[in-house]
Amino acid sequence: MSKKIVSIHSFRGGTGKSNLTANLAAIVARYGYKVGIVDTDIQSPGIHVLFGFDDKKVQYTLNDYLWGNFPIEQTAYDVSSVLGKTGKPSSKIYLIPASIKAKDITRVLREGLDFNLLNEGFQELIDARDLDFLFIDTHPGLNEETLLSIAMSDVVLLILRPDRQDFQGTAVTVEVVRRLEVAKMLLLINKALPAVDFGALQEQVEKLYNAPVAGIMPLSEEMIQLGSSDLFCLRFGDHPISKVIDKVAQMIIKS
Repeated sequence: MSKKIVSIHSFRGGTGKSNLTANLAAIVARYGYKVGIVDTDIQSPGIHVLFGFDDKKVQYTLNDYLWGNFPIEQTAYDVSSVLGKTGKPSSKIYLIPASIKAKDITRVLREGLDFNLLNEGFQELIDARDLDFLFIDTHPGLNEETLLSIAMSDVVLLILRPDRQDFQGTAVTVEVVRRLEVAKMLLLINKALPAVDFGALQEQVEKLYNAPVAGIMPLSEEMIQLGSSDLFCLRFGDHPISKVIDKVAQMIIKS
């Protein structure tokens, strides 16, 4: 199987993108694959929280690689233990967090990033850890690092809510993804009210963007209560949200 880079993106913040990235990566890994997760939302990092990391546990970050301090594989933390007994012997998850220190975030905002170096880092990481999939948690909106991540991806999963602002912003993103000629683009609707007709919503969105909707996730009280303290799909395996994530994971594996 060829190695795949998967970008998870949304035009606006608050769509549940980081949560979904972490859960998707965990489900894909559970099927026996080696998976990496890179937090390229360097201005507002957060995916590390879902794996029980805080600023005291994170010693090396993506920032250290970008600033020439360490090779990227040294910033990769083996977090496969989150799978517990649900994984296979070959299941692996590596997390590459971004720095949550204020001085580091300020430096990124001031100096920007070397996008070619970031691109090289992705390839080095895939080779060094022999990854089957590399998931990229992007920064919301459209900026240079996001465009680079999308351009080098095999699959782009766009997250949107059933909201007019999300619909409008996603239309712009869909156009950009098509211009970049990404091999596969999928849409995922999150935080849909359970009372909504999901079939009609899917038909509306697919017609609007002329792109497949991989799934619709209902607004969930259990997800809100969990508060990013754990991976939802591992805690609530039979929940409708977990079943949607599993379906999307299989689409990514087969793509």
